[in-house]
Amino acid sequence: MRKLILCALALSLLLPGCAYAARQSQAAENACALYYVEADLGAAAGTDAVRAETAVLDGFQELEGLDAVERLTQRLLRGPEDETLKSPFPAGTQLIAARLEDGCAVIDLTYPYSTLSGISLTLADYCITLTLTQLPAVSSVSVTVRGQELAYRSTQSFTAEDLLLSSMEDVVSTVPVTLWFLDASGALTGTAQRLDLYEGDTQLSALVDALEAGPQERGLTSALPDGFTVLTTQLSDGVCYVNLPGAILPSFPENTDMQPALDALALSLTSLEAVQQVRYLVDGEPAEWYGSAPIAQTYPRDMG
Repeated sequence: MRKLILCALALSLLLPGCAYAARQSQAAENACALYYVEADLGAAAGTDAVRAETAVLDGFQELEGLDAVERLTQRLLRGPEDETLKSPFPAGTQLIAARLEDGCAVIDLTYPYSTLSGISLTLADYCITLTLTQLPAVSSVSVTVRGQELAYRSTQSFTAEDLLLSSMEDVVSTVPVTLWFLDASGALTGTAQRLDLYEGDTQLSALVDALEAGPQERGLTSALPDGFTVLTTQLSDGVCYVNLPGAILPSFPENTDMQPALDALALSLTSLEAVQQVRYLVDGEPAEWYGSAPIAQTYPRDMG
């Protein structure tokens, strides 16, 4: 009897360790890499702009092909848990459908994704690409919005090998600007920067991308609410026309004050020598309001 009791006791001590080991093994099998953007892009350099966090998806190792693609994409769009990372996807971006065609994962997303442009679009495309190409069934990725390709991309299909990280040799020129952010008291304050322009960049697009990326200095925060984005910018006779998307307005909290964002954007744009005034449009048309902010007026260079 004593021998049986000792055996039972030894087994009871052994089982928790076995269960823990089993859980650890199962977690490792269900682990995957989700790629996001560094929350502080100003402090990131080159290869550090995009970084992966490890997530454990229950039952993931049992999924194959399209099921794995859909599960991984849906989890990626939820955003990172690591506070040092941020999602490159606009608020409200969701998966509509996915399909696999000869190793290419075609990912169809909702409208907010189409509001991305420039480096912001490139980062988002490659976060999806790097995440999905870890799957054995996926060798390349194509991202569409409501079934349509984004015409302003230079390419429509991406592979992990395509991800060429920029170096200073790629810089075509630089431009001095003043970017406006919120200080600790909530007031707008300007900070001087010099932006690198790469092939295909314009001064306007580079400035908007930098403003959307957020401040480099400690103690400052972005005046742009999460999900705020610019569709296009165009300069004509000293007037910069900034085209804003109307479709994303319902995604903002009801009491979101758009005025600081519009002021910060206009102040930043008029720091460019060629920009004398800023005029806001909504979906390409003049409008009286953008959310709660009046936009019928033109913002002059000396508004600050």
